[in-house]
Amino acid sequence: MKTASELNFGERAIISDVDNSHPSFRRILEIGFTPGQEIELVNSSSFNDPLAFALRGTLIAIRKHEADCIILS
Repeated sequence: MKTASELNFGERAIISDVDNSHPSFRRILEIGFTPGQEIELVNSSSFNDPLAFALRGTLIAIRKHEADCIILS
């Protein structure tokens, strides 16, 4: 099981699930990280936090600990 925080630069993946026990679960779903969507890691800052993902035609930056709850297939 791989999470969004483990993607390499330029790598694409499909979201299979979002961990509902994570504190940021609801926020992650509300900003568009829903199962079935394709995401791509397009940028990261120093120390890999935050991470910028291409999703639904836009760039969204989230913290690494938030990306840990996005499970990829």
